[in-house]
Amino acid sequence: MNKFIFATGIENSYPTIIVNGKKVRIDEMKKTGHYGRWKEDFGLVKEMGIEFLRYGPPYYSTHLGAGKYDWSIADETLKELNNLSIKPIIDLCHFGVPDWIGDFQNTDWPVHFGEYAKAFAQRYPDHLFYTPINEIFVCAMFSAQYGWWNECLSSDKAFVTALKNLCKANVLAMNAISEVQPKATFIQSESSEYFHVEEPDCRETADFLNQKRFLSLDLSYGHSVSVDMYLYLLANGMTAKEYKWFMDNKVIRTKCIMGNDYYASNEHMVHADGSTSASGEIFGYYVITQQYYDRYRLPVMHTETNISKPGSVDWLKKEWANIYRFKQDGFPIVGFTWFSLLDQVDWDSALRNDAGNVNPLGLYDLDRNIRPVGKAYKHLIALWRPVLKKENFGLKMYL
Repeated sequence: MNKFIFATGIENSYPTIIVNGKKVRIDEMKKTGHYGRWKEDFGLVKEMGIEFLRYGPPYYSTHLGAGKYDWSIADETLKELNNLSIKPIIDLCHFGVPDWIGDFQNTDWPVHFGEYAKAFAQRYPDHLFYTPINEIFVCAMFSAQYGWWNECLSSDKAFVTALKNLCKANVLAMNAISEVQPKATFIQSESSEYFHVEEPDCRETADFLNQKRFLSLDLSYGHSVSVDMYLYLLANGMTAKEYKWFMDNKVIRTKCIMGNDYYASNEHMVHADGSTSASGEIFGYYVITQQYYDRYRLPVMHTETNISKPGSVDWLKKEWANIYRFKQDGFPIVGFTWFSLLDQVDWDSALRNDAGNVNPLGLYDLDRNIRPVGKAYKHLIALWRPVLKKENFGLKMYL
């Protein structure tokens, strides 16, 4: 394929949180009004000149039970995207599971999810780009280490359980989709993290965290972990047999693009007491993505970024400068994504509060008026698309 992927996405997070002792579903597509305005939203994507959209139906209301599905939303929306010649990068699971599953501690879920992925691929055989599970590392951390979402647990054992279930579901989904669609391409959207050392005494903790950040991709791609990480996994509930399963069930690497998400909040400072805090941008996208590329040697796509106004236009320019330099230096980077099309709601609290706070992060506001960053991105696409079209990335992806 000789095409650079310019993309955006419809933010479709749907974790559950606890509010006043009750479980509450935080559905971003509902909060942003997408369910009632999806045709209009897809029209905005077309207006931007964007040909690829990270998008998926709400998993929690589509997968009704073992072997039971409600395809009504997917049928309508995917048909409209096809009519508009917009190629969806299908987002099958985005931070939440159906109520009947419970949460990411359920060890039966990966098999159910693999069956769901296969059923999806069979129903929509023309769709060839998938992100089976979005940001596995973030999902496991927020759900089972920080205690914010879904199971709301805070322990290493809960984290490892969520991690291995998410990664197993991811691998089973990719293999199931490949059986139905041999030409499918998998773009794994994963948070790219780094932990900086504030003082010399923090080095051991930072080193541990900088190994831990790779675990979701290590297991998904069948990449051997360090001895320290192996012992950590075994000490917290993963068996040697389970670890071997990941090493033996490697996905077909020629089908994979490593999606690296980068926000200013992805870099952290490790303090003397072992705690961490956001450091802001220090290394930036280029340096951190090169670390991930050196580890996995897979084609790269920048699959998420944004920043709140008024700094959004400058941030777009900075991210693009990183991407183009990365490409000029010979790394196989194939795409860029401003995430998302619309402003988001309650991400200022990482969806922990159901407060209705609108976060001005989108290309358009929630009244569907274009923001300055939307105009800047539209101009960037128009300016760079003909230049990049002349360059051969050497990747075989089916359109």
